[in-house]
Order: sequence, then C-alpha cells, then structure tokens
Amino acid sequence: MNTTIHIIGSGFSSLSAACYLARDGYDVTIFEKNASIGGRARQLKKEGFTFDMGPTWYWMPDVFEKFFSDFNKSSSNYYSLEKLNPAYQVYFDKEDYITIEDCIEKIYKVFEKEEKGSSIQLKKFIDKAKENYDIAIKDLVYKPGISPLELVTAKTIYKLDQFFSTIKKDVQKSFNNNRLAQILEFPVLFLGAKPSDTPSFYSFMNYADFGLGTFHPKKGMFEVITSLKKLAIELGVTFKTQAPIEKIDVIDKCVRGIISNGKYYKCDILLSGADYHHTESLLDRKHRQYSETYWSNKTFAPSSLLFYVGFNKKLKNVSHHTLFFDVDFDTHANNIYNNPKWPDNPLFYASFPSITDSSFAPKDKEAATFLIPLAPGLEDTPELREVYFKKIITRLEHVTSQNINDSILFKESFCIKDFIKDYNSYKGNAYGMANTLLQTAFLRPKLKSKKVKNLYFTGQLTVPGPGVPPALISGKIVSELIQKHAPLKIPSSQTILQYTE
Repeated sequence: MNTTIHIIGSGFSSLSAACYLARDGYDVTIFEKNASIGGRARQLKKEGFTFDMGPTWYWMPDVFEKFFSDFNKSSSNYYSLEKLNPAYQVYFDKEDYITIEDCIEKIYKVFEKEEKGSSIQLKKFIDKAKENYDIAIKDLVYKPGISPLELVTAKTIYKLDQFFSTIKKDVQKSFNNNRLAQILEFPVLFLGAKPSDTPSFYSFMNYADFGLGTFHPKKGMFEVITSLKKLAIELGVTFKTQAPIEKIDVIDKCVRGIISNGKYYKCDILLSGADYHHTESLLDRKHRQYSETYWSNKTFAPSSLLFYVGFNKKLKNVSHHTLFFDVDFDTHANNIYNNPKWPDNPLFYASFPSITDSSFAPKDKEAATFLIPLAPGLEDTPELREVYFKKIITRLEHVTSQNINDSILFKESFCIKDFIKDYNSYKGNAYGMANTLLQTAFLRPKLKSKKVKNLYFTGQLTVPGPGVPPALISGKIVSELIQKHAPLKIPSSQTILQYTE
C-alpha cells in the first residue's frame, strides 16, 4: 500500500498540496467540514445570482501557470482568463476617482496627470518592485521557512535594507500626492498588514498590480477551485465533505489517525490546511507547539464584513473592482491594528463581476460583493451589520451619483462569527497572519510540527503568507517537505484500528 496522507480542509493550499502529493504516489484524502469545497473561496448562488464568497482578485497569473505547468498542464486547460481594463477604480469623493488601466504605460499617464513628475518616480518605484518580484517569486517564497539563511542569497544580500524600511516610508519619500500614495499602498493590504508595518521588499505586490495586471477567470474564482479539484481527482485524490475533524490521534508522539463524525481514519501523515490554531486545539495540550499567549501576541490580518447583494438593474459609474477611499485611510487602519474597534467611517471595496461576466447575474441585473476590513475578534451582531450596510450603500449612492437602495433584491452577510463557524478561524480573521517584519519567512508558524512526527501545516498562517498565489505556493512547499521526511509505511500490525479515549 502507498503511504496514506489525510488533509484537513479544501482551500487553495490544501488542494495544491493534494495535487503534488498524489502526483508523487501518495494515497491522499481531503476532509472538508463544509458541504462544498474551497474553504474561504466557496461560492454562493441565489435567485439566479452567483457570488465568490472569498477571494475575488486574480493577481500573479504566472504563479498559477507555474502550478499547472508542474502537472504538464496550463490554466487554459481548465478555465479562461480575461485581463480587466480597467483593472480597478478608486473613488476619493463624489464623481472624483482615479482609474487604473491594464498596462503600465497607461498608468504612467494617469499618475502624470494627477501629479506632474510622478510618472518618473513611479517608473523608478516599479523597476525596483519588479526586481523584488523576480527575487521573491522565483526564489524566496518557495522556501520552507526553516532558517533565516533562506533570506540570504547573492541577490537578496543587496536588498537587506528593504526589510528594515517600510512600504509607507518608500511611497511617501517618492510621492507627495496622497491619492497616488494610497493607490500604491493599497496592494500590501493583501498581505494583511498596514503599509507602515510592511517591509519595503514587499513592493513586489506593486509590480503584481501595475506590471502584471488584474485578471478575471470566467465564472469567477470558484472556477479555479473547481479546476484544482478536477486536477486532484485526475491524480487520484479522494474528497470527503461534511467531514469535520473532532480529534487528532497521537501515539508515541506520532500521528496515527483522525476522528471525523465519530469515525476513525488511520493515516501515515496528516497535513492541515485548516486554521493552524484550531488544528492544534484538536491535539492534547502536550502536543501543541504554540500556546494561547503565542497566538494572542501575533498580528493577525483583518477580518471582514461582507455583503452579497443582488440588484434589479445595472449600476452606473462603477467598475468590476471598485475601491472607496473617500474617508481617511490611516484612521481605518488604526481601527484595525492599533485601537481595534468598528470604524466610524470605513473604507470599503466592491466587486461587480457581472459587469465583466454575464454568468454572475440575470440579464439587466447586477451582482455585487461589498467588503469592509475589520479588526478580528470584534463584537458581531445583526444590528451592527445592518448599520454598516446602510453606511456603505449611502456612500456608494453619493459618490457614484445614483439611487440604488430601492433596487436591492436581496442581501446576504458574512462576518466574524461566520468566519469562526464556517472556517474555525482564529478570532474570525479573514486572511491569516500579517506579513510584518517579525512575522516573515522563518518567523511564521512552522510547516512541520516539532512535537508530533508526521504532522504538517499549510496555508495562510504559515509560509509564505496570506493570499491565493501564496496559498498555492504553500501547498507546493509543504508537499516537498513531506516528501523529504516521508516515513516508511507503518506495518499493518502496528496501525491503530480503533480510537479510545
């Protein structure tokens, strides 16, 4: 028999790891607690409308292509991509916005129009960001986070100063216009931290934004999940849904199996793509690597208040991706990281995929997803959700000069309590652990347990960090680590057939 690997969770990192491990001959089964796969990237369908419940941005297409090429495939074997133009739109006030188009030359012109001479500064900034991208994506992000020496290469030795400055400092040094500065600071929000806490090296996100562009997979991000599942099944992976894990069985400091729905499933290796903190709670305390104090002292990426809304008409003056920066950027960031509370005037993001893709809404109607970043662990009530829905709809109507409140057919919400209930997310965070200086690379939670043999982790709480492309990479890294340390098959006479307390 082949070595048996059970994987907890079916998000991007779990699916990625499952594909690599199955390709290399392991017997892989994925256990998903929810009725559908995808983790945070699930899909909602209602009254003819479709919504991506989690990620809606498709950045770094080269990472997706690198993944599929490892299986002698291309993304085009599974789904079609469209490069968005505009990539996104940023509102600063009533009918006052900046549009980011689909190539860097157009973006230079936008910057120059906004601030004379800024295109020259932008070119310098993006050239450096591209250098960082080439170093990061071609090398650093594929390291397992074991040693600080992983960060030291012939190329990075000249970049070490960029780990001790921040994105915000770099942007403010080069750009006087606050609107342009906010646009350049925006991409690092995908890393789950404030620009003032994010090392300068992460400017590679700006190259991903301006240099590579923003894409849309036809039928949405869930189509990518569907494609990964299809590939996994082609490779022999088994899926079990509605299969929450109740206990991880450890004997003699070695994983022997898991309990799901009261049934015991023995395995040689266990990989968790579920919330790291929750996964360790399934172990007896003596087998946990990290204490509650450890987790409480970490800087987590935000949670989110999300609304999925069906409109009975097409909306005006918005783009597929639209950001609303018509309130103070820094004040909202402080309400997430420094003084956690519900923001009085929140920044928010809206996705209108039906502008690009007719599969998202019935004819002449609009599907919209709204997202407000929040501090994790806040109070979450239906009343608060309703207050904030009214806030953002009122502002949307104001800045885009249209009446939409009377055109709402329905809305569904998703917030902190739902992240905890559906994903066992620590304090209801949406994006994992922030990529600050002291939470980068080898300073993040480890892929391999130091206390339990044959127990591994993947996903946004470990390396490389938050985001969909990093999740795909995390799956690859941990699969290579498992292969490096793969044990001999446990003789059948030693396997545990029955779990007892």
